[in-house]
Amino acid sequence: MSEYKKIRYGNFIKLSSVSHYDVSYDKLTKDSENKTEEEKKIKLNNLHIYKLLQPYVSIRFMDQFKALMPLVIYLILFQLFILGQNIQEALTITLGLSAVLVGLMLFMEGIKQGLMPFGEAIGNSLPKKVSFFTVLSVAFLLGIGVTFAEPAIGALKAAGSLVEVTKAPYLYALLNDYSGLLVLLVGVGVGFAAVLGTMRFVYGWSLKPYIYLALIPTLLLTIYCMNDKDLISVLGLAWDSGAVTTGPVTVPLVLSLGIGIASAAGKGNSSLSGFGIVTLASLFPIVAVMLLAIYVSFTITPEEIIASAAALSNLPTQELAWYESTPGVEVILGVRAIVPLVLFLLFVMKIMLKEKIKNSGIITYGIVLSVIGMCIFNIGLSYGLAKLGGQSGSLVPAAFNTITTGSGTIIEAIYPYAIGLTIAIGFAFVLGFGATLAEPALNALGITVQNLTNGAFKKRTLIMSVSFGVGIGIAIGIVKIIFTIQLAYILLPLYLLATVLTYLSSEEFVNIAWDSAGVTTGPITVPLVLAMGLGFGNAVGAIEGFGILSMASICPILAVLTTGLYVKYTVKHENEVLEKENISVQGATQ
Repeated sequence: MSEYKKIRYGNFIKLSSVSHYDVSYDKLTKDSENKTEEEKKIKLNNLHIYKLLQPYVSIRFMDQFKALMPLVIYLILFQLFILGQNIQEALTITLGLSAVLVGLMLFMEGIKQGLMPFGEAIGNSLPKKVSFFTVLSVAFLLGIGVTFAEPAIGALKAAGSLVEVTKAPYLYALLNDYSGLLVLLVGVGVGFAAVLGTMRFVYGWSLKPYIYLALIPTLLLTIYCMNDKDLISVLGLAWDSGAVTTGPVTVPLVLSLGIGIASAAGKGNSSLSGFGIVTLASLFPIVAVMLLAIYVSFTITPEEIIASAAALSNLPTQELAWYESTPGVEVILGVRAIVPLVLFLLFVMKIMLKEKIKNSGIITYGIVLSVIGMCIFNIGLSYGLAKLGGQSGSLVPAAFNTITTGSGTIIEAIYPYAIGLTIAIGFAFVLGFGATLAEPALNALGITVQNLTNGAFKKRTLIMSVSFGVGIGIAIGIVKIIFTIQLAYILLPLYLLATVLTYLSSEEFVNIAWDSAGVTTGPITVPLVLAMGLGFGNAVGAIEGFGILSMASICPILAVLTTGLYVKYTVKHENEVLEKENISVQGATQ
């Protein structure tokens, strides 16, 4: 028998592409050398252009349409038929939602064509040309850069205008006076996650110790803040910020860099590569936000924050420049989010690695799409998603409670208290369950999990577990707002339970469960749920409406860990039954 040497697939691709080169179709055609440049050019009329672009655009548009429209239709129908309230500013919201669809379509295509190739190329080349310390430094800076480029981070910053300074001064300060520093420190948290995730890819370390070590400071800081009457209001923001960071920019770019480095180094466990980075990128930003809040509490008093806000509100209104008011500010934020990240990637590629950028035309096309898409998405976020989510959230409490709308209209409770409360909680559950089912990333994760577990953990089982967990999480978040339950009293027991289940679970299920929370927080779900929570909180007179996203993160972790233990028990039981049957058959044969 001949012997075969095993080779990593990533190395095979690199080796097989050494002698690969492109040949222009024009050079293969007959008499191409005798043609003039004008004759060689392919001439397209408008119909040809339409037939070429229509499939390309429609497929990408429908991907975003399928993710967004079920949520929008659900919110509209619930508001019209269950609450009996008309949609305010319907035309503005419609145009805003259209901008979200177009912007997200362009942005996601730009990420795929422009930024992703950068991450893969840099990840494959870095370990060969620079020291491991430099590799980790690049991963750290990339983690910061991708955080600013996350579409949902704009929703976090926009939430500052909805917080009343007298009720939550430190929360107000973080979202207004310290908003830039807040996002930077969230990025630092993602940067640390990228560093540790990269080291884990290279050395094939277990995820469990990372989880334990990351949870210790997170829970201790949570206990500290919950015992401070002024800092307790920032806990929801801190825990929600972890969910905001794991979006369509952070996960693919940092992941491609880490896996590329591990592949180039010839190390790492193929069954674990790709898992764990989302978990760490969710936990470290929580620590960063709480540390910032504690620092602010040592440097300024709540009275000073309230006085400063009052002084600003009393200043005469000045005419804002075009870049300081909507929609100009959204365009500037879109450019500011993408361009610095691109410049950093260019610096690494051209200056540090001194490599030529392959397919530069396609990459440039992708970068331009990313910038344009981010700008359009930001505008749609302000006029569409945020308005619809805030409006729905502020009206849902009318099911069980008398509320006053922003226009001053008083709406009496539509249903008896118990029925109305059940409707409100049910609304939250269906919203979370349906939104998660629509996430394309969850379907991809389900296929991966089914392959890794040899079919023991089926794709449908994972999808239903995660969706159910998110639905329960958002419902618990609404209950927390209605009854003004402190977030820490819910989070601490749930994370302690998750720690116990993590200890009992196998490595594969731990990786799957802790990363499953990241796929539920997409660029559509996050702004919608954030705006809904804040609108709900204002309607019921809560101090703040944060915390729902944190519930939507921990509950699917618990759901998947529990399901994983059940699957493990079932497989073990089936194996024992088969073993007993084999023994019985062998005994009867003898």
